[in-house]
Amino acid sequence: MRYALAVRLMTVQPVIHVSRIRKTYGRTVAVDEVSFEVAAGEIFGLIGPNGAGKTTTLECVEGLRTPDRGTISVLALDPFRDVYKLQDRIGVQLQEAQLQKRIKVWEAVDLWASLYPKPVDGERLLDQLGLADKRNAWFMTLSGGQKQRLFIALALINDPEVVFLDELTTGLDPQARRAIWDLVRGIRQRGKTILMTTHLMEEAERLCDRVAIIDHGRIVDIDTPGNLVSRHCPERTVVLTTDEAAAEERFRTIPQVDAVTRRDLRYTIRGRGDDLVSEVIRCVSEHRIRVADFRTELPNLEDVFLKLTGHSIRD
Repeated sequence: MRYALAVRLMTVQPVIHVSRIRKTYGRTVAVDEVSFEVAAGEIFGLIGPNGAGKTTTLECVEGLRTPDRGTISVLALDPFRDVYKLQDRIGVQLQEAQLQKRIKVWEAVDLWASLYPKPVDGERLLDQLGLADKRNAWFMTLSGGQKQRLFIALALINDPEVVFLDELTTGLDPQARRAIWDLVRGIRQRGKTILMTTHLMEEAERLCDRVAIIDHGRIVDIDTPGNLVSRHCPERTVVLTTDEAAAEERFRTIPQVDAVTRRDLRYTIRGRGDDLVSEVIRCVSEHRIRVADFRTELPNLEDVFLKLTGHSIRD
């Protein structure tokens, strides 16, 4: 479904177009020849470890930084020359943002709303983001997840067409993170286009229609999460436990199997193809192999990143 969506999206004029941008700080190359496009209604992710160039790229697209070379357009506008035309049509959540400790939630929303000619209903927005009961709370009393929801509210107060989210859930606990993910999906369902950065691979897999893997300031590959995994990590693994003496010989006859290893009664079966698991199950059933435990291990985006870059996403 995501692949079909990505194909459909890319047949129309892109909302964001980035072509061969480069950004340096002295001798440090932060972004090097980065190019990508984002279609209307798409959640596009820039993924990679801290220091890979994700935030610098995003800030160039937002117009907060000027690249040394290359071209960028957002909604067919230049984010630098057309900044005043563009600012009412985009919403930005920064990676490191703070408000005054004693500003109240409703005051922050009211202040941001005053900056735009046609803001949305701030009270309704707080209610939609689960902050209605915190409208009179000081910013310093909010939890990490509540602060992030407030920053989302501030990014949406002008009803933008394009929303930029930078490391939105870093530092949040799993429950708060999943709540934020639901909010991001809700933003897209309202017809918005989202460009986001993250170093959390599960987040990218759960949210993004397509992702660009960035390492050392360069894009390594771009595609849907599923396509990246299929192309770069086609391996599949089945781990099962059985006391059948002939099990190893049976598993080795499966055409998709590359290797079978045994440790005590546990067998690890490695192979390729989407039908590996079903073929192992067929073999177990056909030969009536008694199985005490059965699980599969499928590759993910972190495996892809490790294979493409040679180091872990956590480095």
